[in-house]
Amino acid sequence: MPSYFDITIKLIFGFFCLVLQINLSGKGNLAPSSGIDQLQNYVLGGIVGGMIYSVDVSLLQFLLVLLIWTLIVFTMKFLTTHNRWIKRWVVGNPQTIITNGHIDVQTAAKNSLSAQDLSFKLRIAGINDIRTVSRAILEQNGQLTITQKGDATIKYPLIMDGQINSEALELIDHSDEWLLANIAQQGYSLQQIYMANYLNHKIVITPY
Repeated sequence: MPSYFDITIKLIFGFFCLVLQINLSGKGNLAPSSGIDQLQNYVLGGIVGGMIYSVDVSLLQFLLVLLIWTLIVFTMKFLTTHNRWIKRWVVGNPQTIITNGHIDVQTAAKNSLSAQDLSFKLRIAGINDIRTVSRAILEQNGQLTITQKGDATIKYPLIMDGQINSEALELIDHSDEWLLANIAQQGYSLQQIYMANYLNHKIVITPY
């Protein structure tokens, strides 16, 4: 039977590992915003909950497992931030569910979004007539981002973390070449841009 001292030390290590992940991720809390965040919480909870009562797991082993998992988490965070292909594979991409009042049933079914769930999400957003929806996009966390007809604001940045958001470009019917030419006119390269938004038919750039 493990001693209360060992349990206490392991709990302290687990607590500081949680604090470290929260602070380094910049989230402020462990509330999941995507499937990978949910997985991170499950695994970390399993490590802490499954090892604190085990007499076969030493304090050093417990600490090493926590450090290894933290390293894995932040390695994936770095890769998903700087590589859009890895981000697409790990986190997924927003997907268009409604275009000009028409529901893409195949995309909805692919994401296990039933008609009842979609109707509920639209009601929460205050949409009573689907014909008023210009575009509804299903986010990675299951929420809907809705643009109504007559709303000229593009709700997605064209560039995030030095990577082009192709889906946002499609919404305004422009190409990667058009975007690169425009940012070059403003004296920037793609890697220098933290975020670029399309506001009032202009590209507004926030550099690193």
